[in-house]
Amino acid sequence: MKQHTFLGAVLGAMICSSTAWAVEPGEAAPAFSVKNVKGEEVTLAAQKGKVVVLEWINYDCPFVKKHYGSGNIPKLQEKYTGKDVVWISVNSSAEGAQGYLAAADLAERSKKEGNKASQIVLDTDGTVGKAYDAKTTPHLFVIDKEGKVAYNGAIDSKNTTDVADIESADSYISLALDAVLEGKSVDKAKTPPYGCGVKYSK
Repeated sequence: MKQHTFLGAVLGAMICSSTAWAVEPGEAAPAFSVKNVKGEEVTLAAQKGKVVVLEWINYDCPFVKKHYGSGNIPKLQEKYTGKDVVWISVNSSAEGAQGYLAAADLAERSKKEGNKASQIVLDTDGTVGKAYDAKTTPHLFVIDKEGKVAYNGAIDSKNTTDVADIESADSYISLALDAVLEGKSVDKAKTPPYGCGVKYSK
């Protein structure tokens, strides 16, 4: 097998992209209760009246590495939490699967990666991920102040692992958040998420 064919097959196997959404924009966001890396309970109900971002993470995924290694996601987290957005990074990797980290290790790795989310939570049993039908890392959701899903999809328009593509990509998450914060509807409220498949428990 030629090398480029092999690499293409491997990359194709890693990428998971879906056009099916369990939670449609405009629908109520599923309630959840999970523990953060400090062992504290984090609930959606407690964020009532605030704009919330849910971001699925797996630091070992090349697509996640693209956005953290470049500083793209940390910059977005810092920008929007500064506008009173609650940004929650969710790790739904099952124990023993790629990307799984125990709470203390996840906290340490998140610090190393420059994660500036409001909360970093563990969803080891996949309850939250499956409720939202989170497909990939990254996969992002924006929940408006009324508790409805305003955006469901990819971070941007460039389905690659190339850092150089970030600058020329349409930042779907930025466009969605800017619209929601201005009280406007999101033009592209759903897009196909791209990245590595979430490593749920079997």
